[in-house]
Order: sequence, then C-alpha cells, then structure tokens
Amino acid sequence: MADAAVGPSYGIVLNALFYLPMLVWLWRAPFGLRLRRHGEAPRPAIGGLADAFATLRSIRGNNIILSMTMLAGAVSFFVGNAYQAQMPNFATDLGHGNAGFSYAALAAADAAGALIGAVMLEAHGLLAPRVGTALILSMLWCVALGGFALTHSYGLALFTLFCAGFLELSFSAMAQALVQINAPPELRGHVIGVYAMASMGLRFVSGFTVGILGGLVGVHVSLSSAAAVLLLVIAALYAWQAKLARNSPAGIPPAH
Repeated sequence: MADAAVGPSYGIVLNALFYLPMLVWLWRAPFGLRLRRHGEAPRPAIGGLADAFATLRSIRGNNIILSMTMLAGAVSFFVGNAYQAQMPNFATDLGHGNAGFSYAALAAADAAGALIGAVMLEAHGLLAPRVGTALILSMLWCVALGGFALTHSYGLALFTLFCAGFLELSFSAMAQALVQINAPPELRGHVIGVYAMASMGLRFVSGFTVGILGGLVGVHVSLSSAAAVLLLVIAALYAWQAKLARNSPAGIPPAH
C-alpha cells in the first residue's frame, strides 16, 4: 500500500522505517552476560553445518521436532516467499483496474490473513499445537496457493491469498511452538537455530522453483506446480507421522 500511496522509492524507505522500533528494542534488550546466572558457563552457539547436523543427530528420536523441521525446510525449499516477489505479474495478468493498486491489494490480502490469524490464535487460543494439525494446515495452505495461482478471478485471488496468509501464520507459528516446547532444555537454542536455518536458509531454492522457472513457463504454472509438489511432500510426512502413531501404544506424544 505504501508503494501505491507515495511511490516505490519512498515506499521502500517507509517500509524500512517500520523495522526501526524493533531494532531499537533489540539494541536495548537484555541478553548475554546480563542474563547469565552467576558461575554459569556460556553455551556455545551453532558454528556451522557440522554443528547443525550434530544437533539433528542428538534429537533424531524426537519425531515432533524432526517432522516440524522437515516441514519448515520443505515449505522454504519449494515455495518460501518467492511468490510474493511475483505479485506484480499476477496483478497484471488478473487485469483488474490499476496495476499498482491491484498489486498492493493482493499483498495486503495475504498480510491481512496473517494478521487475523495471529489475533484469533492469541486472543481465543484456537488450534492447540499438534503435529497433525500443523501438517493439515500446511496442506490447506498449498491448496490456497494453488487456487490463487490458477484463478482468473481477481476477487477469488484476494480470497485465496487471505486464506493463504491465515494458514501460513497458523501452521508456521504452531510448528515453531512445537519445536520450542519439545526441545531438550540443554539443546533448545541449538534446536531452534536448526529449525530457523531450515525455515529461512532454504528459501533461496524457491527463487528457482517459483521465480526463475516462472520466467520460463509463467508464474501461474511455476507457483501451482511448486505448491502441488509441496502438497505431496507434506502428505507423505503426514502419512509417516500417522504410521508412527499407529505403531506406538500411546501414539504421538502430546505437544505439552
């Protein structure tokens, strides 16, 4: 919306300024020596891929953490946020009114869905964190993205993006909560670091699966194909978790 109101140059500056309060808070936030207990040795940080794989080996028996980390990595690998950079192309193809406003409205619909999702989840405590729930929500997110990629209706595009924003916020927040809750206290920082690396670090691949491929076959085909492949991967992950639950007398351990 900022780009449409003040132009792309000032819009980028305005968007950057939104991060200023968070940067000020982070600069003043207590961490490190100020929070370390007396006589407590500092915990080593993750130093590279070797430490990341060592952390994965140490929690290989925890199916909840493994499945949520695999989910985050698959989402980042196949789709990530690459489709957001293609919004101007989608807006132009939908051909609804002013291209700049159409692009802003599409981006706003995705963000509005995430905002509503955050408010509903926090205010009403809906959707308790469960592995199966997170996987189902992520599969529905794939369906919403596929619907957005294939539709020729501007109104339906806004609706599917709103649903996608809601679903993405819901399953990603749930997955991260499950990782944090189930991580061993002595490894929590490392486990969360590995999860964040899978969630954020693999996004460069989605630039190829959605972005570069979109330049060859069109953004509609590339996004819908990436969402379809991701749907199959998550469905296989869900089937694996269901099999583990059937083979375990107590089923999959609860998330709390």
